[in-house]
Amino acid sequence: MLYFLAEFSENAQLLNLFRYITFRTGGAVVTAALILFLFGPMMIRQLRLRQGKGQPIRLDGPQSHLLTKQGTPTMGGLMILLSFTLTTLIWGNLTNAYVWIVLMVTIGFGLVGFYDDFLKVTKSSHKGFSGRLRLTVEALIAGIAVVLIIVMGEAPFSTSVAFPFFKDVMINLGWFFVLFGAFVIVGAGNAVNMTDGLDGLAIVPVMIAAGTFGLIAYLTGNAIFSDYLQIHFVAGTGELGVLCGAIIGAGLGFLWFNAPPASIFMGDTGSLALGGMLGATAVCIKHEIVLAIVGGLFVLELVSVIVQVISFRYTGKRIFKMAPIHHHFEQLGWKEPQIVIRFWIIAIMLALIGLSTLKLR
Repeated sequence: MLYFLAEFSENAQLLNLFRYITFRTGGAVVTAALILFLFGPMMIRQLRLRQGKGQPIRLDGPQSHLLTKQGTPTMGGLMILLSFTLTTLIWGNLTNAYVWIVLMVTIGFGLVGFYDDFLKVTKSSHKGFSGRLRLTVEALIAGIAVVLIIVMGEAPFSTSVAFPFFKDVMINLGWFFVLFGAFVIVGAGNAVNMTDGLDGLAIVPVMIAAGTFGLIAYLTGNAIFSDYLQIHFVAGTGELGVLCGAIIGAGLGFLWFNAPPASIFMGDTGSLALGGMLGATAVCIKHEIVLAIVGGLFVLELVSVIVQVISFRYTGKRIFKMAPIHHHFEQLGWKEPQIVIRFWIIAIMLALIGLSTLKLR
C-alpha cells in the first residue's frame, strides 16, 4: 500500500524512500512487531476465554509438560498471521505476483492448521483431523502455488532445480517440478510443525531462516548483485524480502509472549503457516536445496519422527527415547532452556552455512 506513495515522489522527494525494498523491509519488521505488542494481550485473553482448558497435552509426551504447560492457550498462530498479513498489505508491492503467491500459501497453510487446532481444542484431544486429508489439502495449495510460479517464469529455468556451490548445474524437471516444489513447501510446513514443541523452540529458528532467505531473495531479485555472486537472477523476487521482514517482526512480537513460561502456543495454525511461507519463498527464488541447509534443524526434527516410526513399526525398537528429537534430549535430562538455546545456536550456524553457498560457486 505505502509502496504506491513513491508515485508522488516528484512532489515530495522523501516519498521516494518507499521504492526501496530495504526501507520497506525495515518498516515491515517494526510494524509487524508493534501490531503484536499492541494487540497480542487482547488476543491472548480472548483465546484463553474461548478455549478454557487450552491446548491438549500429549499423554505419551514428557510428563513434565502435564504440569508446566497444561492450560496454556493455543492458536497463537492467528496473531502471527494477522500481523504478517496486515504488514504485507501495508509495506509490500501489491502489484508483485510473488507477494500474492507466498501470501496465499501462508494463509492457506494457516487455515489448515487452524482447523486442526480447532478440532483438538473442541475435542480436548491432541489428535486433529486425518493426517492424509491434511497432507492432501496442503499438497493442493502448494501445487497451485508452484504452477503459478512456473507460469510466471521462463522455461526451462522455471522448471529447473538449481544446486548450491555450482553456478551452472541445473536439472530441468519439466512439469515434474510441480511435484518437487509442492514437496518442498509441504515438507517445510510439516518440519516446522514438528519443531514446535517447546517454548520459543520454533519461532527463533523461523526468524533466522526468514532473515537468511530475505537476504537471498533481495540478492536474487537484483540483477547486479546476482550477476556478481553468480547466482540465478529471478526478476521480482526481491520483494519477498519485505515478507521475510514481516515474519521477523511478527516472530519478535510473538516471542515476547511465547518466551518461557509461554503465555500462548502458536499451534499448528502458526507452525504450518510459517513453514509453508519459507518453503514457498525458497521455490520462488530457486533455492529449494539451500532451504534444507538453512532449515536443517527443521529437517532433523522431521527425520527423527520418520525414523522413529519406521524403526518401531518394523523392528519394535525405538531409535530415540522420544520423538521429535527435542523430546529425546528432555528424556536425557536436558532442561528446556538448554535445549531451546542450543537448538537456536545450531540454527544460526546452519544459516551461515546456507549463506556461504552464495559465494562458494
